[in-house]
Amino acid sequence: MPGLRTTFSRTLLFIGVLAIAVWVLAPYAWLIVSSISTKIDLLSTPLRWIPPRPTLENYRSLFDDGQSALSQGMSFFSQSLLNSVIVTFSSMAVCMFFGVFTAYAVARLSFPGRRASLILLMSSYMMPPIAIVIPGYFILKTIGLLDSQVGLILVNITFILPLVVWIMRGFFLSIPMELEEAARIDGSSRLGALLRIILPLSAPGLVSAAVFCFIASWNEYLYAFLYTSMHARTLPVLIGEFTTKVGTDYLKMAAAGVVASAPPVLLALVFQRFLIRGLTEGAVKG
Repeated sequence: MPGLRTTFSRTLLFIGVLAIAVWVLAPYAWLIVSSISTKIDLLSTPLRWIPPRPTLENYRSLFDDGQSALSQGMSFFSQSLLNSVIVTFSSMAVCMFFGVFTAYAVARLSFPGRRASLILLMSSYMMPPIAIVIPGYFILKTIGLLDSQVGLILVNITFILPLVVWIMRGFFLSIPMELEEAARIDGSSRLGALLRIILPLSAPGLVSAAVFCFIASWNEYLYAFLYTSMHARTLPVLIGEFTTKVGTDYLKMAAAGVVASAPPVLLALVFQRFLIRGLTEGAVKG
């Protein structure tokens, strides 16, 4: 009964995928529901997935509350959102620029210590973050970059750059070297071959690396919490501060969580095809 066995296998697979989807999406759906609910509706029993009186007041309060001279007239949430945007895009730009050239050098060029350099670079990525918290704190304090966007960008580069190098190295190795050699024979320089031949063919890998850079920097909490206080505080840190000695503002926390999670979710949905293709093609060779 091959047909019956195939149907049974597909049914089990469908049930498993459906269960995983519900397990992953149900908390996020409840986060959205909480963000548009009033406190009375949220605490009512039994729980309601559709609030009887939906409101956007929780979102409005994020951008109106807590204005001060420190945040230059903006709310604390707006200032933290701006910090997250600046730190994330700056970290992503720097890591992509240096990561692409480093990955190309490790994948294509022969030089003494190439393998050792790659191992050393990846060992920094595998190091537990808590192990470099105290040295990093004293370094930033010594050079005057504590509680600053530049200091946070430098810290993010230390753990994002190795990831970019690893992804792009695997992708460059999957591209036939004959294409680059043909361009070199036609008179192109090595840099020209990289820019005109290799990088256009590596578009899926570039997109996947950039998205992972964005997500890693946008969601980073530990270093942002320890190395910032007021001026460079990012969204993940601010959301954690909604829990105080007085209690937890669940409504504002839910609204902030939706706003903070929207960019990574949208990026993953829009570039899903590139992410899958970039990771699978980049894993052909190691």
